[in-house]
Amino acid sequence: MAKEKNKTNKTNQKPVDSEKNSANENEKGFDKAKQYKPSEAIAWVKKLNKAKFDASVELHVRLGIDPKKGDQQVRDAVSLPHGTGKTIKVAAFVSPDKEKEVKEAGADYVGGTDLIEKIKKTEKTDFQVAVAQPDMMKELAKIAKILGTRGLMPSPKNDTVNNDPAKAVSELKKGKISFKNDNTSNLHTVIGKLSFEDNKLLENFQAVIEAIKKAKPSSSKGIYLRNIVICSSMGPGVKVSLSEKE
Repeated sequence: MAKEKNKTNKTNQKPVDSEKNSANENEKGFDKAKQYKPSEAIAWVKKLNKAKFDASVELHVRLGIDPKKGDQQVRDAVSLPHGTGKTIKVAAFVSPDKEKEVKEAGADYVGGTDLIEKIKKTEKTDFQVAVAQPDMMKELAKIAKILGTRGLMPSPKNDTVNNDPAKAVSELKKGKISFKNDNTSNLHTVIGKLSFEDNKLLENFQAVIEAIKKAKPSSSKGIYLRNIVICSSMGPGVKVSLSEKE
């Protein structure tokens, strides 16, 4: 009976988790405290990924600013050479004479006061970015609370308040992104997908870093880019060398 019991126990033993072993194998050689060159960091982000889907590649930057000071806010927009890999929905608040061209540019929701009233009534915002003509801003004040709390209020600081809304919509559809610091002096954005070729992720990374540099407030003193980390949506952070951006 004892022999049969032992035999049964061996039969019921769970097989070694090959996926776990594979993940551990991928982590060999990785030093979480080390700062890697951008190309090396991108390679590590891909190697360390454990997600079963095409995860986004994120960029996180610690800035040398005082977020409590109005003149030290870092906010801008940049067109990624290879886009983000995401399909975004854009709402365009324009006058009737501009509706046709913004639709042709790819806007998903188009209108003026009618669209504003609809959002005011339903409080539904099934879009990720909003673009508006300058003369529509007065009307948008009616739903400023709805859009503002969701980070959807158009702003001239990131070109979403634009005299050429069709161009703004077209750029957003092609991969133009906006970035701004949070109240802890950190900045977070997406630079692509894991399925992107390494060189495309690198070019997107370089474009965002250069844009952040150009957006440096004149009143910011000392080290500006204090820490740079990239990672996949569900992967560990990989530090990037601050001295060499390739």
